[in-house]
This record gives sequence, structure tokens and C-alpha cells, in this order.
Amino acid sequence: MKTTPTNNSTASSKYLIRDFEALSGIKAHTIRIWEQRYGILKPKRTETNIRRYNDEELKYLLNISLLNKNGFKISKLAGMAKVEIENKVNSLTASDFAYPTQINALIAAMVHLNEFDFEKVLNVNIAQLGFEDTIENIVFPFLQQIGVMWQTGSINPAQEHFITNLTRQKIIVHIDKIKQAPTEFVGKALLFLPEDEFHELSLLYFDYFLKKHKYHVMYLGQNVPLKDVFIAADLFKPQLVFSIFTQRPLDKNILDYITRLSQTLNLQTIFLTGFRVLHSKKLRPFKNVKILNNSNEIKLALAV
Repeated sequence: MKTTPTNNSTASSKYLIRDFEALSGIKAHTIRIWEQRYGILKPKRTETNIRRYNDEELKYLLNISLLNKNGFKISKLAGMAKVEIENKVNSLTASDFAYPTQINALIAAMVHLNEFDFEKVLNVNIAQLGFEDTIENIVFPFLQQIGVMWQTGSINPAQEHFITNLTRQKIIVHIDKIKQAPTEFVGKALLFLPEDEFHELSLLYFDYFLKKHKYHVMYLGQNVPLKDVFIAADLFKPQLVFSIFTQRPLDKNILDYITRLSQTLNLQTIFLTGFRVLHSKKLRPFKNVKILNNSNEIKLALAV
């Protein structure tokens, strides 16, 4: 439960210490010690003495934690000017392509809605590591890392749209680069998100990956009624069906939903992933339904 800010000074301080812990990988206990011993941060507090942090403090802690993980002692960092710390971080992210370092850089760009930095991190990593490696090992873990903040509302809608749209553009560009010849198709795949589900980044990556491996893909996209899925499947006749349940269907409806999906598309193999599937306690096995533990497991699904 969030604590309501008590004055204007805390109104702009939207992050709790648990958000800092989730994003930086630094334990809350350690953050408190750094505050008390080195004065690294000076958070505002509510009337009930709960720490609240702002965007600048988040960016500063991310920089501090990144340098600390790369061998800089916290006692030395505490005495450095912020601009010096930023310069060292910029130098590090430009030369160190370890996944945590690059994820940190994406988070920092997100906090300040810095489109140039966000694009630069994606472009440099795609050039150095390749598109698939960047998406699977940097972008998706980045999205998972900040997922808790979406749930608590620590990230505002502008930041969420910023992240989603820039990443979406990158994936679509790489989808458009794929050249397909109907004579080379190895099968058909139908992709959709259920009604009231709009988180399509992973589904777009499925689209990219399936097309790259010579599947003829029908991409229905977001917010698709189940009856329309059945109509499309009847006309298109895919061998594979993919969907991702992040927010929908709700747990009370998910068993009925998947039962209808499985029974109606009984000639297809259905691959499902997403928070609602992976954390539901109401699901039972279905002969033609396979659960992917994460978006990266599409490779295992296709055995490539």
C-alpha cells in the first residue's frame, strides 16, 4: 500500500525504498547504511517516517550501484561530484556490454524520459550483441525489473508509454527487414492477445522470431475477442497459436478461458506465457497447451 505524501516536498518523491532495491539490486539495508554513513541520499519522509525518493535520487543511486559493482568503493564514490560519477558511468556503459550494466543504462534513460540515451543504448547493444541477444537478455529483463514499479504505480504512464513505444518501434523495424517467400514457409502461426490485454512487446518479438524461422504469421495483436480468434483460426488454419496473458484474463476466469481455447482449437498446439498463466493456481494440464516460462523459451518451443 502506498503512503500518501503529506506535503509538496514529498509529492515529487514517488519511489519507496523497495523500488530502489528492485531497480538497483542493492539491498534496502545497504541503502540505509549508505545514507547514514556516507550521506549518499537524503530522502524526504512522510509523517509516518517512510522514506520517499525522487527521480534524481533514483538516477544517482543507479549510477552509484553500477560503479560500486564495477570495483569502485562506496567511500570514494561518496566524495565524488555527481557530474564525475555520470562521466564514469557513461564511459563504462559505452565499453562494458555486460547485461546488468546495459539494463542500468536503460533504467536511467527511462527515469528522465531521455529518448536519445534510450535509443543509443538499444542501438549500440544491437550493433555489438545482435538484435535477439539485446531483446532477450537486456530489454526483457529490464521490463521485468521495472514491472514491480508498474504494479505499485511508481512509474507514471508517460514513462511506461515512452519505454513501450521506443521498444515497439525497434522490434517492428526488425520485423520489416525479414524477407519471406511463400514457397519457403514451414508452417503457420496465429498470434493474439486476449480482450483488455495491451502489453504486446513480447508478442511482437514472437512475430519477429517466427517470421525469421520461415513461419507464415497471422498477427491479430491486442485486445482480441475470443470469438474473433476462433474465426481467424478457422480461416487461416495455423498449426501453432501463441498468446501472452499479462493482466487478462483474471484468475477467476482463466481456467474457463483456456478450456474454451483448448477445446475449440483442438487441432492446434497452443503456447501461452505471461504473469497470469505462470502465477495462476487454477490451471490444470491440457493436452494441446504448452506453457512457456518466459518469452525467451520460444526457441525451445520451435526447437531451434
